[in-house]
Amino acid sequence: MLQSRALVIALILLLSTTLPEVHSKSIFEKDRRDWLVIPDAIAAYIYETVNKMSPRVGQFLVDAAQTPAVVVTRNFLIRETTKLSILAEQLMEKIKNLWYTRVLGY
Repeated sequence: MLQSRALVIALILLLSTTLPEVHSKSIFEKDRRDWLVIPDAIAAYIYETVNKMSPRVGQFLVDAAQTPAVVVTRNFLIRETTKLSILAEQLMEKIKNLWYTRVLGY
C-alpha cells in the first residue's frame, strides 16, 4: 500500500519529463519562460532516487511519463504558461514605462 502511494506521488511529480530534457534545463536561466522547470527538477530527483532502489520501477516511471496523454498535457501546460509569462513581462514593461513617464517625469 505504501509503495503504491509513493509510486503515485512520483508519477504525479514526474509530469512526463524525459531525463535528458530535465538535466539540460537550468532552473536559474534568466530568459526562461517554462514554469515547469522546478517540478521537472524535482521529478528527476525522485526518478534518480527510485531508480537507485529499483531499476524496474524506475523504468516503469520513464515509460509512464512518456505516454501520449501525459506528454500532450505537459506540452499544453508549457505552451499556456509561456503565453502567461510573456503577457506578464509585457505588463511589467508597460508599468515601468508608465512609472518613468507619469510618476518620475522622464
